[in-house]
Amino acid sequence: MNARRMTINAAVGTALAGLSLGAAAQTINLKLHHFLGPKAPAHSQMLVPWSQRVEKASGGKVKIEVFPSMALGGKPPQLINQARDGVVDLIWTVNGYTANLFPRSEVFELPFVHTNSATATNLAMRAMYDQYLKTEYKGVHPLFLHVHAGQAIHMVDKEVRKPDDLKGLKMRIPTRTGAWIIEALGASPVGMPVPDLPQALSKKVVDGAFIPWEIIPPLKIQDVTDYQIEGPNRMRFGTTTFQVSMNQARWDSLPADLKKAFESQSGEAWVREVGQIWTKSEDFGIGLAVKAGNKHIVLTDVELAAFREKLEPVVQRWVNEVKGQGIDGAALVKAARENIARFSK
Repeated sequence: MNARRMTINAAVGTALAGLSLGAAAQTINLKLHHFLGPKAPAHSQMLVPWSQRVEKASGGKVKIEVFPSMALGGKPPQLINQARDGVVDLIWTVNGYTANLFPRSEVFELPFVHTNSATATNLAMRAMYDQYLKTEYKGVHPLFLHVHAGQAIHMVDKEVRKPDDLKGLKMRIPTRTGAWIIEALGASPVGMPVPDLPQALSKKVVDGAFIPWEIIPPLKIQDVTDYQIEGPNRMRFGTTTFQVSMNQARWDSLPADLKKAFESQSGEAWVREVGQIWTKSEDFGIGLAVKAGNKHIVLTDVELAAFREKLEPVVQRWVNEVKGQGIDGAALVKAARENIARFSK
């Protein structure tokens, strides 16, 4: 009897172990790689919560591990190829790091195309994706595209109220459109990774930077600047476009129910929320700077008009640039402005 019991128990144990192994085998583990630190709102308030929602929607069949700070190796401009080559499964990256690959998406970065609402621009990108943008996302499957709140001006010790105030200064820029904006304002663009910015500001390697308020807390920008400048009604000087994308082959290998889990958490409601996440992060960031004693300058409509006059040629410069790639930039600018206006109502 005891021997029989032992045999039955062993059989049951083997069966349960088999079920456990089967369940483990069904779990798909994915790696999401990005360039900012774990304290950045993009990591803690967007990428991690989104990953958790996808996991929940999948019923536990998907597990996403998020790796910040380029923890899996390489440099930020290499992220897109890491995804395309299958080195990682998922990435969050700046399109402008490899602007030559995403010229159409660049339209949303232009000054006074993106205005003052990350949510409206996110929705415009989503609305225009199939007709205008899809062709350039080869080798990856974008889950969602978005922008940040827009480029504001941070200055070490120079108050800026007109374009001439920037003349001859060195400004950190995020992308080539940012460089064009700075050049149009008479300053010199300096490219560098975001984590290097605090030291560059403290040592006056640069006199200021084009970057949103949300980066103030994680990089302690309030400690190395005196002035933060933006236009009325949160008006900004262009923005930066981002993508969260999966390796195309990896996406194609997923069963339909898991694709649905990703899509259900990456749709219109989510990109609206992403815009709101950025707005809240902006409010917190500028509040921290003001609390530290920095001066928050909001330009008047008249002051902003002087910047607009200087920056409108940047839009035409971009139109001329992409024409050489067979892209109708003027049509893209028109469509982007119309869609952003539509979603701003």
